[in-house]
Amino acid sequence: MNLQQLEYIVAVDTHRHFAKAAENCFVTQPTLSMMIKKFEEDTGVIIFDRGTHPITPSREGIEIIKMARFILSQVRQLESYTKELKGEIAGTLRLGIIPTLAPYLLPLIIRPLSINYPNLHIYLKELVTTDIIQQLKTGDLDAALLATPLHESMLNEHHLFNEEFLAYAATKDALHKNKLLLPNQIDPAKLWLLEEGHCLRTQVLNLCELKKSDAGERFHYEAGSIETLINLVDKYEGITIIPELALLNMKPHQKAKVLRFAPPAPVREISLVTHETYPRKAIIQAIKAEVAKALPFKDHTSGKILEITN
Repeated sequence: MNLQQLEYIVAVDTHRHFAKAAENCFVTQPTLSMMIKKFEEDTGVIIFDRGTHPITPSREGIEIIKMARFILSQVRQLESYTKELKGEIAGTLRLGIIPTLAPYLLPLIIRPLSINYPNLHIYLKELVTTDIIQQLKTGDLDAALLATPLHESMLNEHHLFNEEFLAYAATKDALHKNKLLLPNQIDPAKLWLLEEGHCLRTQVLNLCELKKSDAGERFHYEAGSIETLINLVDKYEGITIIPELALLNMKPHQKAKVLRFAPPAPVREISLVTHETYPRKAIIQAIKAEVAKALPFKDHTSGKILEITN
């Protein structure tokens, strides 16, 4: 058993095709197939069902592939970690981020990170929370920026800030008569929501004390982004809930539609999340420092954190 065999196994799982996997690994297909076959013979485990098209892993193979991905991720970190031990922040960082955070936070921190750490190469992936959790555990991601707490074993959460939730309501809505808003004043029939899979959706459901079954009966349209929700309110009226960072992309006439909640205001906790074995503490501290410098509002530490799941 060797690392080359693990790389070939992961490549076949990724491409679900032996020829494409071999091409991606810059080897001939017979070489790749022979190495995987040797692994299967040595371990007594058949990794792939070769009779299916596309190729699919066996039940045991799925578990082997998960471990292979994690081992390879640890090996990839080793070279960068040795540089970090010598005081240099370099190498690669595969960073995940949720869609409701990416359009607002990334423009604030990516340029400073690239300037201050020119030898650090960041590969960004925008994913929903469930996919991020899976890829952190398998090693496909090194770290991720997302809403917490996750209550997930194997993952460490490094708190960055608490971000206040705001209501965005049509100008004519009676809610604008209130200086500060209470969640129970929101009419669920007027509420625009993100589609299933976004953690912000479940946070809003919790804020308004609605169940998923209630949402299915009340809401006939579910949007894929916060910007879409804002545009829906602008065009068709109604109400939506947005994070405070969304103010950065708003025009003055849109900011006039924003309402704040009465204290303790609802907030979402944003953290940098890593696998519990992730060793590169200097990168964690660098990201935390850049976020702290770039944040355009105070950390709402006294807010009421909304859980991600119901």
